[in-house]
Amino acid sequence: MSITALPPALWSALAWPLAKLLLAMAASLLLALFIESLNWTHGMSRLAAPLIRLGHMSEVTGASFSVSFFSGLAANTMLSEAYDQGKIDKRELVLANLFNSLPTYFLHLPTLFSLTAPLIQGAAFTYVGLTLAAAFLRTAIILALSRILLPPTTGGPVAVSSMKRKKVDWRGALTKAQGRFSRKMRRIVIFTVPIYTIIFLLNRSGVFDTLQSLITARITWFDPRLISIVLFHVAAESTAGMAAAGALLHTGSLGAREIILALLVGNVLASPMRTIRHQFPYYAGIFRPRLAAELLLVSQIFRVGAVIVLGVGYWWLTR
Repeated sequence: MSITALPPALWSALAWPLAKLLLAMAASLLLALFIESLNWTHGMSRLAAPLIRLGHMSEVTGASFSVSFFSGLAANTMLSEAYDQGKIDKRELVLANLFNSLPTYFLHLPTLFSLTAPLIQGAAFTYVGLTLAAAFLRTAIILALSRILLPPTTGGPVAVSSMKRKKVDWRGALTKAQGRFSRKMRRIVIFTVPIYTIIFLLNRSGVFDTLQSLITARITWFDPRLISIVLFHVAAESTAGMAAAGALLHTGSLGAREIILALLVGNVLASPMRTIRHQFPYYAGIFRPRLAAELLLVSQIFRVGAVIVLGVGYWWLTR
């Protein structure tokens, strides 16, 4: 069956979103290869030089961190290319991927706040502030671990600064990038398409909904009104949880403190499932499935752990 012969429902739910994802990945891959071909990684890494120097990280990690403020896909592609070429080892790859979580958070911060503020009003500042503090906390921990686990770089804050940075014109850089693009993109398609399709079918069959129901069914120590916020946050998108929280807040059924704690619990419970649904397919295309699973697992441990620490701290201080 050709793509054009697909049923409209399947086209809109599977084929079109997958096509858009592959186009985004292709654009990000070409951008990352183009930047590397022009030898811009050195200049871009200077934007994060103090942090990179503190964490004993390489030039590639610094460039990837800077690119993360604009495109997480392009940043991950840069790390994947550097790892495949032996410019960074697996230890630095894991740390660099974790390190990029801060700019990735800032990339989504305006959207998060614009959705949260109208629904829960003043409580949005506290909730968003706590998630922001969690992002800074895990970044500080990652920098500390990086400084301990990675050897000090020689000759400055970058580990690949000894590479020749001969001047390359735009046409030459584009030609070089295109040559590597087809090989890399072929691998991305081979892994991403079947994994994305499997995740889609599992989602359609209700597997994720069943797992989420099992998780939320265990929350018996919560106020029943708070469970509705958690359920909506986990079972649907975070906006649904925000809407439920806003309704309870506006009617005076719950206070801001309870609303914030419920949203944090929903955030923690929903995060792993959404990672499998939305991130694993394209991560598997960029890094290969096994490495992608390892990166996402470590990332979730740090992310969820930081939110739990800040949530417990907030609960303790506001008792």
